[in-house]
Amino acid sequence: MNARRREVLGHVARRIPVLGGRACPRVAVDGPDGSGKTVFADELAAAARSLGRTVVRVSLDDFHNPRAVRYRLGRESPEGFWRDSYDYRRFRDDVLEPFAPGGSRRYRPTAHDLATDAVLDPPPRTAPPGAVLVVDGLFLHREEVVNDWDLTVFLDVPFAVTARRMAVRDGTDPDPEHPGMRRYVQAQRIYFAACSPQRRAGILIDNQNFDAPRIVDR
Repeated sequence: MNARRREVLGHVARRIPVLGGRACPRVAVDGPDGSGKTVFADELAAAARSLGRTVVRVSLDDFHNPRAVRYRLGRESPEGFWRDSYDYRRFRDDVLEPFAPGGSRRYRPTAHDLATDAVLDPPPRTAPPGAVLVVDGLFLHREEVVNDWDLTVFLDVPFAVTARRMAVRDGTDPDPEHPGMRRYVQAQRIYFAACSPQRRAGILIDNQNFDAPRIVDR
């Protein structure tokens, strides 16, 4: 990791609030497909640990709805991707509420296996008092969850860049306007119009240059 990326991650890690007592700050790392959320959240967790914080990492990708729900509007539907991808009730019950002020800290990190489509009910884990919850995922500034975070990050990356990254990662078409990309790109456009995550985010980061992310001064 180069110095510029380390500097940005350190800045964000220092912005994670210390809530006092046993309270657990909840941190969201949002951004479109291919923006680098998972890597950024993993590195942010490491940066927070280097400051002496205890961190719990969870991904919204482990809280997908089953296929019958995800694809009920069709496999190519952007509206379906936006509306039906995630089980927010399970995510709230298993993650957000346990880490909320006065919560039990007894959480479940997964609710669904994307490969097998199995609904999961793993035994709960107990986070230490004051642990930092770091969550990566799509749509983390939507109404169902936007008020549950103590700090949010949005990775702002143009679709032309995210589509190229997804092509390398997933084998999809590198053109964001290709019909095969419509489900993902148009869903993000719906999200942007409905929720303005770039405006709602506590920290907006230009992450189109992976080695040189830049905090956007608003």
